[in-house]
Amino acid sequence: MLCPKCQAKVDSGEVTELDLKIARFLLSLEEKYPSLQNVYFHKALDTDNTLAIIVGKGDVPRLLSYGGKIIKALAKKTGKNIRVLENGVDDRKFLEDLFAPLSIVTINTIWLPDGTTETRVILRGRRGRRVPFNLKALKDIARKVRNITLRVEFAD
Repeated sequence: MLCPKCQAKVDSGEVTELDLKIARFLLSLEEKYPSLQNVYFHKALDTDNTLAIIVGKGDVPRLLSYGGKIIKALAKKTGKNIRVLENGVDDRKFLEDLFAPLSIVTINTIWLPDGTTETRVILRGRRGRRVPFNLKALKDIARKVRNITLRVEFAD
């Protein structure tokens, strides 16, 4: 049951059913993991098989604490890969969080003839190894959260 103000946010689309589901689940874990009480949950975004959890600035370590048990519980509950991103950070920090554990070699802006831009991200790693995430899903998350069109490449 939601108050009228919260229900209006759900009706307008500002808050989704997924946001409520994730918030309720995190709330249920607060007793077992007290650091969750200080985490500001902004939004959840579901794309392909990846769930992006957007939290307040500086809250990522709190969500990743306890040996990753909170994220593992969330992944088990949703059946999806989880990416934890910070709200209110610059584009570089956002992209570093998005592509973790791979490190970023460089980030460039490409201006296209039609007046749009793309952000080219060159990642270190991969050398025959499987990429630990779904690139298509991460590109979609970057577009939805930050309106960034990504072009991802790998350095040898």
